[in-house]
Amino acid sequence: MTRTFQAVIWDFGGVFTSSPFEAFNRYEAEKGLPADFIRSINAVNPLENAWAKLERSLVGAEEFDGLFREEALAMGHDVPGRDILGLLSGHLRPRVVNALKVCKGHGKVGCITNNAPIGKGASMTHDDEKAAQLAEVFAQFDHLIESSKLGIRKPDPRIYALMCEALDVDPKHCVYLDDLGINLKPAREMGMATIKVTSEEQLLADLEAITGYAVR
Repeated sequence: MTRTFQAVIWDFGGVFTSSPFEAFNRYEAEKGLPADFIRSINAVNPLENAWAKLERSLVGAEEFDGLFREEALAMGHDVPGRDILGLLSGHLRPRVVNALKVCKGHGKVGCITNNAPIGKGASMTHDDEKAAQLAEVFAQFDHLIESSKLGIRKPDPRIYALMCEALDVDPKHCVYLDDLGINLKPAREMGMATIKVTSEEQLLADLEAITGYAVR
């Protein structure tokens, strides 16, 4: 039997859009860098590195450019932070947007996104057409939490508690989706059913299996 859920809570990048990790890997191949080098930089001192500071709006794009480059050089390669910022906004997945609409028909929907104070709105893109397209998706959530506005980022447990409070739901009756395992752990510890997103088809299959909603 499927559980009865009050809300489905979503990450955004790598869930509604193609993963920035794919763009990172293309960049690494083009520049002759080791595979997953960018992710390895972000894994060092993950609570206080350049990436963590950017997502909490403690630094802006210009300062991030230099801080990230210093971290990359310390690991053996020259990678300007401004190059990374240009890789963050992926392509929208229409089938996942449709799944959001289905979930909204069954309960509440929220979004917790670790984003940066760059681009237009929450989308981290400077492309007007793409920004407008993504804004339509963001507008469908009952509540949106952006790390860059709140000053708290996942996996800080407070951010999940704040979402449940805003939606007025019990975490034990929520589903949470994210493409990063580290961000799923606090949600799972609160009692949420969790889905680690590795692909669009896998996301839809797992969401349907857990909720019983016809999302495909």
